[in-house]
Amino acid sequence: MKLISFFTKKGMTVLDPFCGSGTTILASILLERKAIGIDLNKEYLELTLNRLKKKNTLFPDTFENYKYLIGDSNIIIPEIENVDYIVTSPPYHNILKNNGQGLRKQSEKGFRNGARIGVKYYSEFENDLGNKNTYNEFLQSLKKIMHKCYSKLNDKKYCTIIISDFTIDKKEICVQGDIVNIMTEIGFEFCGTTVLLQDNKPLYPFGYPYAYKVNHQHQNIINFRKPKAE
Repeated sequence: MKLISFFTKKGMTVLDPFCGSGTTILASILLERKAIGIDLNKEYLELTLNRLKKKNTLFPDTFENYKYLIGDSNIIIPEIENVDYIVTSPPYHNILKNNGQGLRKQSEKGFRNGARIGVKYYSEFENDLGNKNTYNEFLQSLKKIMHKCYSKLNDKKYCTIIISDFTIDKKEICVQGDIVNIMTEIGFEFCGTTVLLQDNKPLYPFGYPYAYKVNHQHQNIINFRKPKAE
């Protein structure tokens, strides 16, 4: 909610091209913004509707303020109206599928703990970023979608990607750096990174005492701006 309240005003439209369980839609409704969410997996729509019901936000007068569209963002984004802010947390390559895991359970205070529930991985669709065979394929597929997002973002407005670094073939990857590179190639201006601290996770490094393997305790909140057209 902090990101949406910081980068937008009431009545503005927020886009999430990897909407998942609907956090962006829920926050937008509570802050009196409009929202467009897109996801390949229709199971996430049910999760979103359940979350809206629990927050007492699923009323007829809210329907016109949000859209949850099922399908490929590459196909859907060119058909939507322009938006004022983009915020998303894309799939982490094929990490979930490889580990056989899913959504992390929320504690009463809203933090994620070790247990996972719900959808075990994103989908079986070939065009799902979570099913790409290589990290480079993942990056290029993300770049393709974010390029379409760029075309729908109003000038001088902002885009935020929330993602942590992760390991591939047991090697630590600076995902943030690669995200910045593909986004600036699209045309976005890099505006800096803040972090979302997840201090409920154990600090103890993996591999100790034989080797140091970082246990990621934060997600990078990477911010970009679309410059004014010349």
